[in-house]
Amino acid sequence: MSEPLAVGMPAPDFDLPGDGNGRIRLSAFRGRPVVVYFYPKDDTSGCTREAIAFSRLKPQFDAAAVAVIGVSADPPAKHDAFKKKHELSIRLASDEAKSVLQAYAVWVEKSMYGRRYMGIERSTFLIDGGGRIARIWRKVRVPGHGEEVLAAAKAL
Repeated sequence: MSEPLAVGMPAPDFDLPGDGNGRIRLSAFRGRPVVVYFYPKDDTSGCTREAIAFSRLKPQFDAAAVAVIGVSADPPAKHDAFKKKHELSIRLASDEAKSVLQAYAVWVEKSMYGRRYMGIERSTFLIDGGGRIARIWRKVRVPGHGEEVLAAAKAL
């Protein structure tokens, strides 16, 4: 990708395997806002808290006609187990090929305890009904994030 994603740009479309043997295509949500949040790994502490928060807020997102999609590189079967274990109500998409992660520039070099590795930078994109990026959150801190995204989505 030649230029980084920015507010006002068209959101890269995707068609990914989803939970429950379905497919999730961003363009299918055209006409309504969509929250696409990228998270590192199913069933880890921060990712679980984030998914639970978005699920808890899902009735309010639904009332505002805003879809919520979580994306990680985990396979669909792992998403299904994650959703069942934590009673999650949001849709989860699987990007094992990492093509969407790269299109959104969230597949980045990370560092932990001096070790460098590639991984997903916890990020959220609010996409308006016309398919354009309305807001970007990078290096997300989980506490309060769901509420902040909901407020921004309602303001669209």
